[in-house]
Amino acid sequence: MTDLRELQFYATPEHPCSYLSDRQAKTLFADPKAELNRTDYSALSDLGFRRSGPHVYRPHCGGCSACISARIPVDCFKLSKSQKRVFRNNQDLTVRPTAPVYSDELYDLYERYINHRHFDGDMYPPSPEQFRSFLVDSKQDTFFYQFKSADRLLAVAVVDRLDQGLSAIYTFFDPDESHRSLGKFSILKQIEAVRDQNLPYLYLGYWIKGCQKMNYKIDYRPIQLLLDGHWTQINTNELSMP
Repeated sequence: MTDLRELQFYATPEHPCSYLSDRQAKTLFADPKAELNRTDYSALSDLGFRRSGPHVYRPHCGGCSACISARIPVDCFKLSKSQKRVFRNNQDLTVRPTAPVYSDELYDLYERYINHRHFDGDMYPPSPEQFRSFLVDSKQDTFFYQFKSADRLLAVAVVDRLDQGLSAIYTFFDPDESHRSLGKFSILKQIEAVRDQNLPYLYLGYWIKGCQKMNYKIDYRPIQLLLDGHWTQINTNELSMP
């Protein structure tokens, strides 16, 4: 186990924020040469860090604290009526964990998803190299949940195992199947998996109030937010306000 007090961190120069168009962002990275085991990574997750490819990071923006880490305490979570409908609409799907690998089938789905859903974002245009570096190249205990209807791949959730739960890294899905709400179904299945493993939390990454792309995260109630260094459970509709 790495002594986190001795772990080196490196900050990037300022760059345009991916979420708030009027802001500049900085990112703090853990030393990429450090050998972080699952316990190290789990402890960093509790401090608000995330993973992208082989890198473990968190926002480090001067004068801005809009990015707030969010996690679901799964024992307290209860399905809403709309979430129950999502489950019913996807009862025909099989869900199987697999190794995080590149394949033409996986990349084709990823490419279609980025081209249809994120053509205005910093992940466009997609490429096989981007897929590998973002989703496959991991130094952690990572797996893909593959969602299929018969033999047809409809969605993939990239997930990391933590000591205290799972971390939802990224989900991509068939843009022609929007009626299924596959992104929501993916989170619900991950909540189910955390419960099955008798672990307490599903980590969702960052929530940003006022950012439409992040609003889906607060549909899972109650949710816990990392506020002033402490995980605080939120049960009200206050977060839905613009």
